[in-house]
Amino acid sequence: MPAVRYGSISTRFFLSGVTLCFVASLAAAGQTSSPNSGPWSGTIVYSSCNADEAFAESPECFRSVPGAKLSLYDDTNRVVYALEPQERVTVHPGDSVKVHGTLDNDAIHVASIDLMSIGLPISQRAPVFSLHDQFGRMQTLDSLKGPKGTVLLFFRSADW
Repeated sequence: MPAVRYGSISTRFFLSGVTLCFVASLAAAGQTSSPNSGPWSGTIVYSSCNADEAFAESPECFRSVPGAKLSLYDDTNRVVYALEPQERVTVHPGDSVKVHGTLDNDAIHVASIDLMSIGLPISQRAPVFSLHDQFGRMQTLDSLKGPKGTVLLFFRSADW
């Protein structure tokens, strides 16, 4: 078996090829990686509000103060994002929205903002369902119906 010398032409050629492939793959990954774009949902607050205040739904978060801009409080990760450009923010403090855009550090460059509807409109019938209650009994819309109708409340647990 012949000995391989590190100074040989074939070894240099092989190492050069491996290095070239590695550098090319890094360059390709840098070119194909897209900015962090997507949707974010939450509540519109003023930038003078921090995440703890927004989580506590402090009235300060919905009160305009000089220099404050409209921002998005995302309650899934408890972060307040700046929204740019402000001209695209056509909603009001307290509105629940879905923002589509691109994230750059702590600012979302807004492509669009849509109001989110929470729950059913008043007087709209709830869809047929059957679920187990906290005692393991099967409940349906009819089994829950009272003489004046039914109110359904779904509460998001704080430990989700």
